Amino acid sequence: MMLKNKFAVITGSNKGIGLSILENFSKNGANIIACARSKTDEFEKRCIEISKKNNNKIFPVYFDLNKENEILDGLKNIETITQDLDILVNNAGINQASLLQMTQMKTVKEVFQVNFFSAVMLTQKLMKIMIKNRKGSIINISSNAAIECNAGRSIYSASKSAIVAFTKSLSKELGAFNIRTNAIAPGLTNTKMMSQGIQQKIIEDAIKRIPMKKVAEPDDISNVALFLASDLSSYVNGETIFVTGGY
Repeated sequence: MMLKNKFAVITGSNKGIGLSILENFSKNGANIIACARSKTDEFEKRCIEISKKNNNKIFPVYFDLNKENEILDGLKNIETITQDLDILVNNAGINQASLLQMTQMKTVKEVFQVNFFSAVMLTQKLMKIMIKNRKGSIINISSNAAIECNAGRSIYSASKSAIVAFTKSLSKELGAFNIRTNAIAPGLTNTKMMSQGIQQKIIEDAIKRIPMKKVAEPDDISNVALFLASDLSSYVNGETIFVTGGY
């Protein structure tokens, strides 16, 4: 068990890549605070099933990353659950695709709030626990859009580029405290966000340009997160790992 007796916070853990990270971390021995936007019976049941299967603890915590007051309330809940945090995964995010001339400033602010500012808020607060304990791994989920920067993706790409820069700079601030900060930049991944947010023709054209001729599965991303969360990556810091099949 690569994460035995470790405690993790994961945002956006109710679906897609986040759910795969939740299952992978639990299978490898971690106790988890599983953050999601809203409570559902399906997710509550899933957390109980995963917890019983792996004989560890999962604590669902709910807050909307688009609302700063809810983030603050969520942080208070997290602090009542544990003061021994080893891993933070800033995974939650929203997709966005439109030409800049067709994009309202309201949308720009929402994308940055969910994809970037919320991660900053959570990290700024929770890293204090890691600094006190002089240990930790922070994992930020970016995207290959951070460097591909295709037409119609200016705002989304900018928010994910911000995550990469944030990761690099923070790694230099926290390294002396034995806290590692890294990012993962997935390419196309088989999630609802992909299927609902990207036209099928665009997906098919992209697959033609991927050397491995397929999109990633959520487990492909969560396995990299597991590596970065574990002691196997004890000297990996300030890096962005692209998981794109060679795209």
